[in-house]
Amino acid sequence: MRVLYLYALLVLWSGALMAQKISYSEPERDDYKSTEFEIIGKVSSNILVYKSDKGDYVVSVYDNAMQLKERVKLDFLPRKLISADFVAYPDKVFMLYQFQRKDAVYSFCATMDGNGHFTEAPIMVDSTRIGFYSKENKVYSVEYSEDKSKILVYKINQDKENDNVFYTFLYDSAFQLINNSRVSLPMESKKSFLSNFNLSNEGDLIFNKLERTNNRDYIVSGSLVIKKAAVDSFETVPMQLKSQLLDEVKMKLDNNNHRALVTAFYYKQKRGNVEGLYVTKYDYAQKQQLYEKEVVFTPELKGNARGESSTNAAFNDYFIKRIINTKDGGFILTAESFYTTSRYQPWNRWNYMYGPYGMYTPYYYSPYSPFYYNPWYNNYNSQNRYHYDNVAVMNLDNEGNLLWTNFVHKSQYDDGSDLYLSFMMVNIGSELRFLYNELDRRNYMLTDNSVEPDGHSSRKPTLRNLDKGFTWMPRYGKQISARSALIPCVYRNYICFAKIDF
Repeated sequence: MRVLYLYALLVLWSGALMAQKISYSEPERDDYKSTEFEIIGKVSSNILVYKSDKGDYVVSVYDNAMQLKERVKLDFLPRKLISADFVAYPDKVFMLYQFQRKDAVYSFCATMDGNGHFTEAPIMVDSTRIGFYSKENKVYSVEYSEDKSKILVYKINQDKENDNVFYTFLYDSAFQLINNSRVSLPMESKKSFLSNFNLSNEGDLIFNKLERTNNRDYIVSGSLVIKKAAVDSFETVPMQLKSQLLDEVKMKLDNNNHRALVTAFYYKQKRGNVEGLYVTKYDYAQKQQLYEKEVVFTPELKGNARGESSTNAAFNDYFIKRIINTKDGGFILTAESFYTTSRYQPWNRWNYMYGPYGMYTPYYYSPYSPFYYNPWYNNYNSQNRYHYDNVAVMNLDNEGNLLWTNFVHKSQYDDGSDLYLSFMMVNIGSELRFLYNELDRRNYMLTDNSVEPDGHSSRKPTLRNLDKGFTWMPRYGKQISARSALIPCVYRNYICFAKIDF
């Protein structure tokens, strides 16, 4: 019995040791810290990463142990791309890119295999004349459905009445054209703007049309806008806002039930404190609102959320980061505390929330996906200190009732740049894992916290194989399989990548 007991302990101990495994790529000679990149994902058992540096475009192909198999140079691309979007499948990748030549912007799609090779000529989607003197040349945007069965390329212009005119090109997973259309959306007020563009598995384009106050601080009215895949018109479902003032509205589709969740933090008065969460859900197939409610944050909840703030102002620095649908029709929401301090003026949600990055205007749209790394984009302001603090995790049921809340407590700051701050969330099914850096003797140490389906949280042991000299950038990581994530690192001023197997 003693031998069996020792054997069982050894088995459990070895299982714990193999709970996480980290594999690093070797730094490549041309991958400096200034190299822009996007993690494409796992394709045909290879891991693909797109990289861009001063007009040179490559795809690095890694095996499962993060050993470089091939560095494929994309010679067919023009010298200067405006943007590139990637839709990855198990055996292929669609690369949708746009560029300007003379007075026109062109949108193309090229198909890449799992080895990073392009065997067929790119397909032109559309072109637009913008003139030689246009300051903004980002014309086309891309959305794809959750199951990747539908891909939408679209552009928005304005007519003489300042209404938004949509040109849409809907494709299937073989990139065969399903429908293209031209449809106009009236914009009754200059205070109106569009946000939260989503594509359903049926190919319906769903987004919000919102109206803000005169000083652009809050949202006071809005609607859900639906364009069916094969219909050249818009349908709208009004948001029945009462006395709430909303700030950053987020939307999440539930494709299984044809529902759209819209949520935001709300206030009772201008320049007041965040009082709670506004939640409304729509049946976009039936075009009706299912419910609308306010989830009031209790003093106890605010007390757990506050960092340097007072209890009443505890959620004023929180911003919604991600929404996850649950099997029971509810959802899990994560929100992170973020602010900056400066000798001149602190950053807060009222100063810049509805500047150009919070609205859609023709020919002005951020070309960066959440996983696109550009070290010079919104970074390196020597006057600012960036603060990323606690992460709130909230679970609500299918009627918008709050079931439980928890917090990942952290305190991060850095001067001049926030490349190593914030967190990455990995959904491994049995729990959510939150990865972020903590300072340890002036060096960043990657930390792992978990939140289980019942809301219980725990701090995991230090990840194995955390080699010295690697500084992690969790916020630019991407989950590439059910239990694996790829996270960029900086090693001696070079970009490399680490794969974590949970």
